[in-house]
Amino acid sequence: MNILFRYMLREYVKIFGMCFAGLMTIYLVIDFFEKVRRFLRYDAHALDVLAYFVLKMPAISYQIAPLAVLMATLLTIGLLSRSHEITAMRSCGISLYWITSPFLFLGTVLAMVLFLFSSTVIPLALAKAEQIKTTRIEKRELPVSVKAAQPWVSLGGQTLMNIDTIDPGGAVLRKIRLYRLSPTFELEQIAEAQRAVYSPQGWVLEDGIRRSFRQDGTVSVNSFQTEPLPLAQIPDDFTTWLELDSETMTLPEIRAYVDRLHLGGTILPRLLTDYYGRIAFPCVTFIMVVVGIALSLRRTGVRGSGMAMGIGQAMAVGFFYWSTHSVAIALGRGGALAPMLAGWMANLVFLTFGFYLLLKVRY
Repeated sequence: MNILFRYMLREYVKIFGMCFAGLMTIYLVIDFFEKVRRFLRYDAHALDVLAYFVLKMPAISYQIAPLAVLMATLLTIGLLSRSHEITAMRSCGISLYWITSPFLFLGTVLAMVLFLFSSTVIPLALAKAEQIKTTRIEKRELPVSVKAAQPWVSLGGQTLMNIDTIDPGGAVLRKIRLYRLSPTFELEQIAEAQRAVYSPQGWVLEDGIRRSFRQDGTVSVNSFQTEPLPLAQIPDDFTTWLELDSETMTLPEIRAYVDRLHLGGTILPRLLTDYYGRIAFPCVTFIMVVVGIALSLRRTGVRGSGMAMGIGQAMAVGFFYWSTHSVAIALGRGGALAPMLAGWMANLVFLTFGFYLLLKVRY
C-alpha cells in the first residue's frame, strides 16, 4: 500500500465519517422526537431510553451506510478534482482504475462489515432493544400465552394441526387439534389435546381424546394421557411465529427455520425474500462506490461535480435504489417474484447502471 493509496484512502475515510455522522445525527434526532412523548408518558428512566437508542444504532448504521458511501464518493472525487489532484495523477500516467482503487477497497470492507451486522449483530440488538422498550420503558408484563399467528401446521402426508395459543417460550402449545385425512381427502380422525409440550425427545401431546370415523358411519372415541407428536418445528420457531418478524432473527436462524418448514410442506416466500435481501443488501456499498465514481467522472474523466450537485445526485440515486429495492422485496414476499431474484434485483439493476456509466467515462 503506497503513499498515494494511503493518502486517498485517508481523505475518503474522513469524508465518509463526516457524511455518516451527519446522517446518523439526523436520523437519531428525528427518531427521538417521534418517540419522546410516548417515553415521557410512561415516565421512562433516562438510562433505559439511552440504552434503547444505542441498541438501535447498528440497524440505523446498516440503513444509512450506503447513502453515506455514495455521498462520500461523489464529494471526495469532486474535491480532488477541484484541487486538480486527479489531473496531476493522470498526467503522471496513473490510470483511473488505480485512482479509484481506494474507493473500491473501502466499499468492499464496508460490505463485509454490513454483512456481519445483518447476520448477527442487528437481530440481537433489535431483540434486546424491543425487550427494553416493552419491559423497562412501557413496563408491560409478558403475557401467559399468545394467540397463534399461524394456527395451521402441516405434519406431512394427510395430517393437519391447529394451534390455539402459544406460551411465550414456545415450548408449550395449547388446545391442539389434529385432522387426519384419507387419500380421497375424507376426514378419518380428529385428535384433541389440551397441550403439546416440548422435551429433549421431541413433542408430546398431553390429556387428549381421539375420534376415529369409520366407513360404516360409526365413531370410536379413545382418550390418552400422553402421545408422541411428529412435529419438525422447535420452540424457537413458535416464538418467531408470535412476532413474524425476521428482523430479530439471525441469518442462520432464518435458514434453519425455513428448512424445517420446508420439511413440513410449508413454504414462506416472505422469509425467503427477507433472507436473500439481507444477504444482498450489504453489497450495495460496493455498488454505490461504482455508481458514485461513474457519476463523478462521466463527463471528462478527470473533473468531478460540485459539492451541492454531488449531494443532490446521492439523494436521487439513494431514493431510486430504495424504491426499487422496496418494490422488489414486496413482490417477492407476495410470491410474484422468486425470493432470490427479489432480494438481488435492486443490486443487479444499479450495478448494471454503474458499469454502463463507467463505459461512458472518457479516459
